[in-house]
Amino acid sequence: MLELNGLNEYNNAAALYGTDGLDDTELLGAIQRLNPLQRAVFMKKLTAQPSPSLGSRGEMERFFHELPKHIKEGTEKGEMRFADNVIYSIKKVGSKTIKMFETQDTKAIGLNSLSAAKLPKNQAFLVSGIIVLAGVSGDLTPERVMSTTYGKIEDYPALCTGEFSLKANKKIILPETSMKVFKTQNFNRVPVGYYKLANPRLIHDDVLIEATFELGSVEGLNANTHIYLGLHGTTTTP
Repeated sequence: MLELNGLNEYNNAAALYGTDGLDDTELLGAIQRLNPLQRAVFMKKLTAQPSPSLGSRGEMERFFHELPKHIKEGTEKGEMRFADNVIYSIKKVGSKTIKMFETQDTKAIGLNSLSAAKLPKNQAFLVSGIIVLAGVSGDLTPERVMSTTYGKIEDYPALCTGEFSLKANKKIILPETSMKVFKTQNFNRVPVGYYKLANPRLIHDDVLIEATFELGSVEGLNANTHIYLGLHGTTTTP
């Protein structure tokens, strides 16, 4: 039986109940199949004029139909929530190709938030924006890398002329794109290094995430240069 808990978490009642996109006859039939309490709550939610969810949460709600069945059910029952999140990785610029998530990676606070280049089990993540920063560590010890100041890539001309791409399960989220999109020095209302995706994409927990920087040159880069990648968006969480 359909639970009602999720209505407090989720603004789009029609999508939550699976009635989004139904014609009038189908919608009336779906409403009639609800018990009186469910019907009353559903109609109140459906006819209300709530403030739409903003930012990546609002984007996640538009992708609700693409979530795995068990995550949809958890949201309907109130067992799962939507939460802001930034998936991140820091890697040394040791060559012209830098892969930010790799299958041999293990989660390490301050360095990498993923293990094996995949989301934790039973999690889905909508990529809404991408953050790219850079810094030079005092040495290559993890402690120094984590405590490095990461700032705008404008300070690293070789990085600005490179390209970045993002894929999940071999499907392209962002094709090879000039790193210049992460130059935000004169954008007063944009966080440093932040690029907002016009076309957000959903990532499931059973797919490999591939995030790659390709540089045309490493001229002028300090040997201890590191790059920070953050994928900003909304995740599902208990």
